Amino acid sequence: MTIDLPPVTRALLLVLCASLLRLSAAVAADPVAIRDILDEPRSYHLRQVLLQGTVRNVQPLDPYKLPAGTTCYGAYLFYLEDATASINVAVFGLCGVPTVKDPDVEEGARIELQATIQAPSHGGYYLSFQGLQVAGEREGVIQAVADRITPLAE
Repeated sequence: MTIDLPPVTRALLLVLCASLLRLSAAVAADPVAIRDILDEPRSYHLRQVLLQGTVRNVQPLDPYKLPAGTTCYGAYLFYLEDATASINVAVFGLCGVPTVKDPDVEEGARIELQATIQAPSHGGYYLSFQGLQVAGEREGVIQAVADRITPLAE
């Protein structure tokens, strides 16, 4: 039995299948060593990676404003440490809705982190204690922006 689909539907199904394959490959990926990211930040810039490690120095942030004027709440920073190095992790919080929320991680917790690496030395944004900042040409800011945090079993 053959189903004859219109060309547009076939194209959409093909794009959907390709997206699902890419997503499953990203989910099944092995964790990246933090030292690899710090040694080659340009090759990881804006790439999604899987990291594993121990949470250190959790710092909740005051509400901050986006360039468009929207205020964001519940953001925090921490360091993720693995056997090779540690990296600054930003959790952006919720924008536009005033809320009080404790960080999702605690000092010393072992986690798996799905994150997007930002190494914006060419003029991108990063989250700091002063809110959202623009990185200058010479700044060596490397930050993992949390997409998903999962606790690891001890």
